[in-house]
Amino acid sequence: MSGQPKVRTTEGVVQGRRRQGHAVFRGIPYAQPPVGALRFAAPAPPHRWDGTRQALEFGPLVPLSLPIDVRPQGTDWLTLNVGTPDPGAAGLPVLVWIPVGGYLSAASSDPMYDPAALAKAGVVVVTLNCRVGAEGFAFLDDVPPNRGFLDQIAALEWVQRNIAGFGGDPGRVTVGGQSAGAGSVAALLSMKSARGLFRRAIAHSVPGLRSTPALAREVTAAFADRLGAAAPTAEALRYLDPWHLAAELTAFNAGLPAHRESWGRLADTGTALCPVVDGEVLPETPGPPAPAEARASGTELLVGHTRDEFRYFSVVSGRYGTFTEEDAHAALNRHAPQPDGARAYRAAFPQAGPEELVETVYSDALFRMPSQRLAEANAAADGTSYLFELCWAAPALDGILGACHSLDVPLAFGTLDSPAGVQLIGEEPTPEAVALSRELQEAWVRFVTTGDAGWPAHRPDGHLTRVLDTESKTLPYPEQASRQIWEGHSPTPFDLPSRSGPAPTAAAPPLSRPSGTA
Repeated sequence: MSGQPKVRTTEGVVQGRRRQGHAVFRGIPYAQPPVGALRFAAPAPPHRWDGTRQALEFGPLVPLSLPIDVRPQGTDWLTLNVGTPDPGAAGLPVLVWIPVGGYLSAASSDPMYDPAALAKAGVVVVTLNCRVGAEGFAFLDDVPPNRGFLDQIAALEWVQRNIAGFGGDPGRVTVGGQSAGAGSVAALLSMKSARGLFRRAIAHSVPGLRSTPALAREVTAAFADRLGAAAPTAEALRYLDPWHLAAELTAFNAGLPAHRESWGRLADTGTALCPVVDGEVLPETPGPPAPAEARASGTELLVGHTRDEFRYFSVVSGRYGTFTEEDAHAALNRHAPQPDGARAYRAAFPQAGPEELVETVYSDALFRMPSQRLAEANAAADGTSYLFELCWAAPALDGILGACHSLDVPLAFGTLDSPAGVQLIGEEPTPEAVALSRELQEAWVRFVTTGDAGWPAHRPDGHLTRVLDTESKTLPYPEQASRQIWEGHSPTPFDLPSRSGPAPTAAAPPLSRPSGTA
């Protein structure tokens, strides 16, 4: 292994390998394994080591609450990876990517997040694993909530201590994520303990997926009861095998539709255990602090969504093309802003049939409006927001997927040949796909380097948005009708129906995620 790159971190020396013109270091612990006495606890600082640690393989997967067959690999879950153009360089911009999907998975080893293209463009890329599912987000009485977010903060603290040794600039760190990863970014923007750990943020498809303590407590209690636990506490769950716990949560999530009467909107998501707006770890409204509390320089934010966010979920669930008027009525009454949102949607889209109404309100409530609102909140907090919408349709399945959820990720990373990229774009990317990938990737590189995405910032008076397509243009926000419906209404945390109004009972597809994405 002589001649391979070595870096001294605060915990010890790591040795990586050279690959495709850059250096990679994998499986570096940023916290101790959260097992035994540390199970369900806040992350503890990593142990130091003597000699040289081989950083050649990805760390073990965290327990995944998904209907897939993954063999447990170990318990050193809290690790990260670094891809750098040159460990001997200095002052390079840094992107810390949070690959969280549905708050159910966190697989930094997914080929979709390969750092090669971004490293070639001069960016140091960090990807991390963190706790998800019950390990990260079960609302237990005797431990901190939102432990997955606390893990992310621990990883960002590691970056501040060590990234200079990999050629990065700790003063030019951008934190980024898509879907639940973007929800993590929105949460970090509002958490006092995260301030000073990053300068910029990228958030693709911010989800409106969070619960009140009242709902989270009831759902966690029901899950603990399913497990036969004496109480919804870490003490009662600590001795259950983590992968068994994840498998039980998978089954529990599958049964969520049966709880629509008691758990309302949460039952539509397929994610029972999600972030909790507890007022301490996670403040009331995820997003930037109020203007009076904002950092003097504000936050530079690149945020956006796809046009057809919900389409993937309706296709993979087998519901695409089957939605009825009853489904539309239920979706509008459950997810449109109260009290007049259902009527407003029908007035704004008078020619829309049930299929379009269902897709529009779900796309808005779950991704598009939370993303757009984050852009506005950041601007109000003296930050600079760059908004985009991806309108280019995925070629797979004869274009049925449209500009669907997660299509933007392989485009931005330049990993069109990854399994997720092939699933959405096809075995042979078209010239249009390659050109759009290059455009989005260049916007990322420019943003993490300079804080400017390359198009005019989003302003309250103009709502300018980069519309990414075969011929991209900067236009007024394309979803203006939806934005007007949501004017004065921010997506609210899921709550018990007795607090948030009655829940209709018609079925909707759960938000099961694309393979390898969020």
